[in-house]
Amino acid sequence: MSDKVKIGLIQASHDVDGQEPVNVHKESAVEKHLKLVRQAKESGAQIICLQEVFFGPYFCAEQNTKWYESAEEVPNGPTTKLFQELARELETVMILPVYEREGIATYYNTAAVIDADGSYLGKYRKQHIPQVTVDKEGHGFLEKFYFKPGNLGYPVFDTAFAKVGVYICYDRHFPEGARLLGLNGAEIVFNPSATVSGLSEYLWKLEQPAHAVANGYYLAAINRVGVEPPWNIGEFYGQSYLVDPRGRFAAMGSRDKDEVVIGAMDKNIIREVRDTWQFFRDRRPETYHDMTSLIP
Repeated sequence: MSDKVKIGLIQASHDVDGQEPVNVHKESAVEKHLKLVRQAKESGAQIICLQEVFFGPYFCAEQNTKWYESAEEVPNGPTTKLFQELARELETVMILPVYEREGIATYYNTAAVIDADGSYLGKYRKQHIPQVTVDKEGHGFLEKFYFKPGNLGYPVFDTAFAKVGVYICYDRHFPEGARLLGLNGAEIVFNPSATVSGLSEYLWKLEQPAHAVANGYYLAAINRVGVEPPWNIGEFYGQSYLVDPRGRFAAMGSRDKDEVVIGAMDKNIIREVRDTWQFFRDRRPETYHDMTSLIP
């Protein structure tokens, strides 16, 4: 396994109005992202990550049971199967964020991790679920209507090219899980997101480089672009990036374009940083008991 790995991050607009049927959204988004994945491979990407719930709009801007129709089983749903075939063909690792249905009617915000031979390695379920209203019409980040909090912990997946962890969107505001991914062996953590200007943009280039430095790994942050009607809750401001364990940006996307962002990770830098800053060695977990208490 090489110490240097090419990373591909896909940021894209969603071009279908939210009032259209669910199947129209999924067909359009899947077709667009299949092309972008192939473009990422042509640019040398060995690990490719798509944006949060990539196969539709950010439907959490409203509360509408219509969107339950878009959920699929993971890994047995058609979208995961399709991208397993693609990963096998292209010999790439893929992080595939989808809307998951478990059983009859339990729903999660999930990312499937697919190895370069097309095998399904497992999934991460978003742990922290926001409920934030951002306009007078009641639109916002109304995720508690759609998603149950994750129940699979903070797994790390040993892929063909690197040890991969996943953190989804709002999770990035919580350093505890980011630390656990590091302790579990992650060399790179992917954070597929859907986030708009005017709310937490000032944190976009602050929190995640801090996670990378504090835990000695690479972090890849992915955001969609554009404005999605009819809700128009704000501009999804792109700027997907890869940041190294020193907090340096290795690649950065544009604010408003469909784009494949290509960056390189070097595992030698992980070792160098961890040898310099022995944060894991110097931890004092025996003093952290209050973190598991209900305070305040």
